[in-house]
Amino acid sequence: MKDNRTSPGRQFLAVVFDMDGLMFNTEAVYWEVGSELLARRGLVFTPELNAAIMGRPPQPCFETIIRWHNLDENWWELAAESEELFLEKLSGRLEPMPGLFVLLEALEAAAIPKAICTSSSGRVVERILSEFNLGPRFLFTLSAEDVVAGKPNPEIYLKAARLFGISPPEMVVLEDSQTGCQAASGAGAFTVAVPGDHSRDQDFSCADLVVGSLADPILYQTLGLR
Repeated sequence: MKDNRTSPGRQFLAVVFDMDGLMFNTEAVYWEVGSELLARRGLVFTPELNAAIMGRPPQPCFETIIRWHNLDENWWELAAESEELFLEKLSGRLEPMPGLFVLLEALEAAAIPKAICTSSSGRVVERILSEFNLGPRFLFTLSAEDVVAGKPNPEIYLKAARLFGISPPEMVVLEDSQTGCQAASGAGAFTVAVPGDHSRDQDFSCADLVVGSLADPILYQTLGLR
């Protein structure tokens, strides 16, 4: 873990949330989707493949799957099939990650603006946020269609800083995956890793801080929240 950008009493002007696995338990659903997608083709979705695609936008994600299993299919066809499976399986399964809503309330009480930057499609983002009417609580949302190069490329977080009207070091990014942390760190944002059961074995050495959950007191201290 890095500590070169940490300093006591530092104030941040905005917070950016990743979505899948950070705000919601969707990584468990994506595991089921990947398993069924490949089972339809007589193949197995392994933890190694899951780790290779976690946090990445649709095109590189499904291109990796195609290379991994030498499939004779187009990435956009697999992406469309996967998205339909995901939306079917999501009903009754979606849950916020521990501490999410309390953290949102604390940020709002402190008047700290927040946004979402995710590798998911805009359609998936809308479906998930609408479940809890969360869209209006964020200043903006950036999804896979809003950038040319997805995570781990820093483009999405550089764009977020521009939309906030601040420099990247004035922005805190919350991520649950190695890929997402690499994108945030590459942009120059203060990067906080919040690993879940699906990502605890990943390398978070590029993060400025690693916390146990969104309810971790160290995260609140870092953000200057009560």
